[in-house]
Amino acid sequence: MKAAPFAYHDPRSVEEALHLLATLENARLLAGGQSLMPMLNMRVAFPDHLIDLNRVEGLAGVTAEGGALRIGAMTRQRDIEESPLVRAHLPLMSEALTHVGHRQTRNRGTIGGSLCNLDPSAELVAVATALDAVLEVQGPSGARDLSIHELPLGFMTPSLAPEEMLTAIRIPLPPAGHGAAFEEFARRHGDYAITSAAAVLVLEGGRIARASLTLGGVGAGPLRLRSAEAALAGQAPSEALLREAAAACGSIDAMSDPQAPAWYRRRLAATLARRALTAAASRATTPARQGGLA
Repeated sequence: MKAAPFAYHDPRSVEEALHLLATLENARLLAGGQSLMPMLNMRVAFPDHLIDLNRVEGLAGVTAEGGALRIGAMTRQRDIEESPLVRAHLPLMSEALTHVGHRQTRNRGTIGGSLCNLDPSAELVAVATALDAVLEVQGPSGARDLSIHELPLGFMTPSLAPEEMLTAIRIPLPPAGHGAAFEEFARRHGDYAITSAAAVLVLEGGRIARASLTLGGVGAGPLRLRSAEAALAGQAPSEALLREAAAACGSIDAMSDPQAPAWYRRRLAATLARRALTAAASRATTPARQGGLA
């Protein structure tokens, strides 16, 4: 099938793109196109106007700013995967990106496109949630910051207004020597995850000072397991403790779909969470491994 007819727009600045978005009816933004183009060709999406962001200046790049990494929304996933700054400071993101599609799709796909598409199985959505990302959003009323935890309104429905666009993502830098790990199960490498787990542990004096545990693919959006995080805080990361924290995944409200029933996702979540927590704890006690992928 081919896409339904639409008008194509090729802005060169954020201001021009925002003007088009605010004045055109039924307009969609085109970033990497790895989700939108198939939706157009299968006639799942029917925009009257397509606003291409690929030649808008200032929307790509990775920089360190004020204790955070700032990643432009149009930064290609492959560029993030290979970024020395990301490898050094956010190994969780580097590790997760190896599960995203294939190299060809990562060459085109963008971090902003993935977050705004908000597929609950998308690896970058889970990682951004685990790392407490802050989204920089612009619209007719100006710029605002939006917590990643406030982004999902429902299944593949972000809380951005129709005339707003995501311009960058800021991720607070975890302390040096933190431990992080990403685990997922998919039918084939490159497929969307049936279930995934992202874990971050910060140790102080041999005890867990901070914990983050996020599940992907289990519901309408990424799921932070706050109760498990609270149970880990202040404890020494023993095998029994990590297994007990992961076991909390067995009671989550998981979804059922043609890919997998809810009970299967819950079982997968507990196993993947245990593996991710165990790997994160091991890496946190050996800081030399945190400069890149283990």
